[in-house]
Amino acid sequence: MSIGTSLPHDAATLHVTGRARYVDDQPLPGNTLHLAFGLSEIARGRILKMDLSKVLDSEGVFGVLTAKDLPYENDTSPAAKDEPLLAETDVYYIGQPIFIVMAKSHLAARKAARKAKIEYGTLVPILTIQEALDADSRFEEGPRIYKKGNASRAISRSKCKLSGSFMIGGQEHFYLEGQAALAIPSEDDEITVHSSTQHPSEIQHKVADALGFGMHQVRVEVRRMGGGFGGKESQANGLAIACAVAAIATDRPCKMRYDRDDDFIITGKRHEFKIDYEVGFDQTGKINGLSFFHYVRCGWSQDLSLPVADRAMLHADNAYNLSHCRIESHRLRTNMQSATAFRGFGGPQGMLGIERVIDHIAHDLGLDSLLVRQRNYYKDAKDINLKDKDMQTTPYGMKVKDFVLNAMTDEIVKTSDYHNRRKEIEDWNINSSVLKRGIALTPVKFGISFTLTHLNQAGALVHLYQDGTVRLNHGGTEMGQGLFQKVAQIAAKSFGLELSLIKITATDTGKVPNTSATAASSGTDLNGMAVKLACHEICDRISQFLAEYYQEKTAIVRFYGGSVHIGKHEITFQNAVQLCYQNRISLSATGFYKTPDIFWDRIKGDGRPFFYFAQGVSVSEVVIDTLTGENRLLRTDLLHDAGASLNPAIDIGQVEGGYAQGVGWLTTEELVWSDAGKLMTHAPSTYKIPVASDRPAIFNVSLWKNENAEETIYRSKAIGEPPFMLGFSAFFALSHAATFSGENYPDLSTPATHERLFWACERVEHGD
Repeated sequence: MSIGTSLPHDAATLHVTGRARYVDDQPLPGNTLHLAFGLSEIARGRILKMDLSKVLDSEGVFGVLTAKDLPYENDTSPAAKDEPLLAETDVYYIGQPIFIVMAKSHLAARKAARKAKIEYGTLVPILTIQEALDADSRFEEGPRIYKKGNASRAISRSKCKLSGSFMIGGQEHFYLEGQAALAIPSEDDEITVHSSTQHPSEIQHKVADALGFGMHQVRVEVRRMGGGFGGKESQANGLAIACAVAAIATDRPCKMRYDRDDDFIITGKRHEFKIDYEVGFDQTGKINGLSFFHYVRCGWSQDLSLPVADRAMLHADNAYNLSHCRIESHRLRTNMQSATAFRGFGGPQGMLGIERVIDHIAHDLGLDSLLVRQRNYYKDAKDINLKDKDMQTTPYGMKVKDFVLNAMTDEIVKTSDYHNRRKEIEDWNINSSVLKRGIALTPVKFGISFTLTHLNQAGALVHLYQDGTVRLNHGGTEMGQGLFQKVAQIAAKSFGLELSLIKITATDTGKVPNTSATAASSGTDLNGMAVKLACHEICDRISQFLAEYYQEKTAIVRFYGGSVHIGKHEITFQNAVQLCYQNRISLSATGFYKTPDIFWDRIKGDGRPFFYFAQGVSVSEVVIDTLTGENRLLRTDLLHDAGASLNPAIDIGQVEGGYAQGVGWLTTEELVWSDAGKLMTHAPSTYKIPVASDRPAIFNVSLWKNENAEETIYRSKAIGEPPFMLGFSAFFALSHAATFSGENYPDLSTPATHERLFWACERVEHGD
């Protein structure tokens, strides 16, 4: 059986041998032009004069395009129409594209682009959250507010109270394959675009708008990406549009890829947050009332900032049942790269807020933070009364009826030997003056579905050939996460075949239309179900024909072991297909799936935006040098809820990778801008992502055996984004270690770099 079996990634051999073909590996016609953007050198101002004569005179340059040369729409935004492909008069961040160079080589285009002479009228840029608040620079009038109960009254009546504020840094996607696109014009005003994108249909839509075409004139193909993490959901638009416009203008294939520095400078990052909080609680740590203020640094254009900020609000409760809660969110416009989608899509920032509150409460009461967490958890599904009209709900009114974190926490506490290790750490720290160890356990409850309800749909196209082999296509994109392998397993299970007989083709808008982005952790949930439905339609046709053929009309027809079983009769799958083909039975089908039972009113902050919750628990142990802030991960234990896993090997790999990326965000990955708005950390030499040597010496990863309560594909659960938040435990273990330097709360912001850890230890020992 292919479902639930640990199998390698379908392209693993291609990856490790270098044979996997990405956009930049596509064989090119000899007349292909290579493109590069000319970029703004100021963060805010107006273009007064632009001299491109030296650009045009550069060796190998074919031509230059500016905003006035664009045929139709000058926009790359996902929806808001506020993000021009090329600046017309005003510029809004350092790195904003102003013109396009077309040249005979990638290097020639980049060199020429730097020779432009542009005069600007400069204005003072808005860079910080405080500057944006002072200028009332925002994307929505006033704040968005979600609430449950009466938080202010509950806080005021509480015996214990705390307030605090902390910063959550952004994050660079740092996908291994940078942004890239290739556009090839063809006859009759059609164009094919190869793009490294998570959202082929959006590329199709934006290219069509830019050219004045119908979407039927644009075909977008995506074979694979070398990583995406959300950074290729909307940020790939600009390259694809530029290539398409240039290709139609010149009637030549056009290609663009960003060098790593250009990728850093041009593209969006994870949203930076400032979170203020007020909390009232009792002496056991039970929260009575909680108020959050989210201040979100969104960058120069809206991009996906509104739904990102919404999701942060939707995850402000994480695993905790808050009777009285108020969440206020400010979406602020600043003169820097537009922040965009990133693994978790705002959820990590919202969840980090409540975990910080729990950590602060525990320190204030002198309690183990694990106890405070457990005292505030939602009840597990087995312990709640589904008929109770007062059943536990989130701050936005969604019933929480599939919670399993109490049992998961009990399990990992036991398997990680949490309590004994914590006691050993406390004893060890008493006798160690410089090196301090810390340990923390943190939970994850992450909602699965697009919060824009209509995006929760997917299509598939399945062809069964007369020799019994299968070729299929679906709307999801493969970026290394194993989506194609899981979907192939679903098809193999449906037909009772070996995986070798299943072939998944490149994602193609000409085969499956109107696809949603491969995002929101829903790739397998949506596309896997669509493929299953298409396969079952073909199986139903085969079953109906064979039942009549063998005069077994009441028999149950089953597909397994490479054969079709009709009552007492058995026929090989290949022979069954041949028989159907010869009798003119259709062996091709489309499948369509939409997630049921979800609805969401983002203005009211009410509804059921998620089909279910994926959950997990993480325990991390660290050691820090209090004199330098240098630190190491010593041990990590992860227990993650993947439902009935379709492929445990792939899912465990996602858990490990998500944890590492989460730890990187919270500890080493620091984005720094100059006072003029220039990104200073724009290369591997200045931006530190986790590497293999950063992994803990002891790294235990397990999947929780638990079928999804909702009817998902074979009762599995999403695995893309939720493991990212398992990295929280490393951050709070560092905070725990720092507390042993003195009496004060560490007040640690992210990323917890060596410098920030050093100063946190100083605050603990000496106060502010």
